[in-house]
Amino acid sequence: MNGLLVIDKPGGITSHDVVNRLRRITGERSIGHLGTLDPMATGVLPLLLGKFTRLAQYFSATEKSYSGSIRFGYATDTYDADGEVSGERVCPSLTLEAIRSAASRFQGEMDQLPPPFSAKKIAGTPAYKLARAGKPVELKTAKICIRSFEITAFDGDEASFTMSVSAGGYVRSVAHELGQDLKCGAHLSNLRRTQAGVFTLDDAQRLEEMEPFSGNLAGLENYCIHPRSLLTDMPSVGGDVVSLGRLRNGAQANLPEFSQAPLVKVFAGQKELVGIARRVAGTLFQPVVVMG
Repeated sequence: MNGLLVIDKPGGITSHDVVNRLRRITGERSIGHLGTLDPMATGVLPLLLGKFTRLAQYFSATEKSYSGSIRFGYATDTYDADGEVSGERVCPSLTLEAIRSAASRFQGEMDQLPPPFSAKKIAGTPAYKLARAGKPVELKTAKICIRSFEITAFDGDEASFTMSVSAGGYVRSVAHELGQDLKCGAHLSNLRRTQAGVFTLDDAQRLEEMEPFSGNLAGLENYCIHPRSLLTDMPSVGGDVVSLGRLRNGAQANLPEFSQAPLVKVFAGQKELVGIARRVAGTLFQPVVVMG
């Protein structure tokens, strides 16, 4: 089965658990997700199936949007509610205005230190494995961009928020650092991804709704995003049998595409994605990804 399926990930399981359940349902071994969601988190999880996994490189820089809540009063070692308490518990005396003022510095480009319990690799080993083993975790900061971070409400010890952040940004780290700035400790208590690139909750399917399609791939394909709606920055173009045959075999071919875009999606008919081709000159294209 080839396609892109957006799942509304439930809480309490890992993104890899979602992959494994879809492997069982579809019988397709080649499945990969586009951006990990922590076990606690829910929401938009796009997955590439089959030969569409070859397109992963073109989705790597997508911005993501979230809604969630931050609890003040103590930090945790994972920076979220799944972790162990780290440091003292305090009774914070905060106001909505004070939190919004502190949150205002988390805007635009910045250097962010990933959480020690994260998938970032240190000499080839994921940081979370070192952290679980009690070994030192020496991570480097990474450049990220927070396009928006709004504290929408504050009740008791918990603040609600929305955020849009570049690929590679950790919402958990923002919650942790906000608690440090307010000198009371904080951690992420709830998180829901509402958008990943162009994909929103409106595109997402509940995992349990996919179960009845086990062994019925034709039915499941109806829930996949239409191939022509993927990678919207690339124009779509069709070709005749000869040109498509050349591209499938790795050779250059002329295509009726005049936008001057450097990359195009090549289709046979309306839905069969043949691959991605790079413009060499004029209407001459070289295949860079072929679906076979």
